[in-house]
Amino acid sequence: MGAVTLRVADLDAMIRYYRDGVTLQLLSHDGPVAVLGRGTTPIVILEHAPELKHASPRSAGLFHTAILFDSREALATAIYSVASKYPGTFTGSADHLVSEAFYFTDPEGNGVELYFDRDRSTWSWTHGQIEMATIFLDPNTYLREHLGQAGADAAASGLGLGDAVVGHVHLSVGDIDSAREFYVHRLGFETTADGWPGALFVSAGGYHHHMAMNTWNSAGAGRRGLALGLGKVEIVVPTADDLGELGERMSHYDVATRDDGRTLAFDDPWSNLVEVRAEERR
Repeated sequence: MGAVTLRVADLDAMIRYYRDGVTLQLLSHDGPVAVLGRGTTPIVILEHAPELKHASPRSAGLFHTAILFDSREALATAIYSVASKYPGTFTGSADHLVSEAFYFTDPEGNGVELYFDRDRSTWSWTHGQIEMATIFLDPNTYLREHLGQAGADAAASGLGLGDAVVGHVHLSVGDIDSAREFYVHRLGFETTADGWPGALFVSAGGYHHHMAMNTWNSAGAGRRGLALGLGKVEIVVPTADDLGELGERMSHYDVATRDDGRTLAFDDPWSNLVEVRAEERR
């Protein structure tokens, strides 16, 4: 997965949250657009759009952006930083068997997951479905076990440890059948879990999930109007040939696309914008 673009009302406040709280680096800030990430990897792109309104809480859109850290210490550092500077934004945590996850809501209501993947050798698959669960994970115990002095010092300074990327993106959608038709049958992801009520998890390459869709708050939602919140989901494929094949596939299924020679963009059934690019063209 590539970066997630958010349309925001208060750009400065949102930069502070993702930089000082989540411990991302401000990679660039050009007028109304700020890019935050780690190293040279964009994770969240913030677009200032103060003229827009917040969407209804029952509309389709972003459920959360999930940021994957490369170590438990790096994750613990980010958790400690957000909890220290934005304590009211923590919403929960869970051991999902495949990962250890902590959930927050940013100042404009966008969901954020910070997580670490367990080693793939510990993941369990049954008939092509990944085994996941939601088991209570105590955040204070997690910090005691994994937050070292280096992490505490880094968090206090507004810095982070290690590398991080967008691990997956979770969307709110109107119905699961349409989500499956679009993201699996047309876009080409593989279903990794569909036994959770009102949810579908999909991936490429045997990952537990690169994307998920649920109807927990948005059942029956139609197409989104222009509003604050999700602006774009970016997907990265390995080569230009893969991008070309995807374009042919979407054309076969009569999905309207925009191809600028570098990226292929299209809307899902709820007007969530998806943009695909090839890694080698980055």
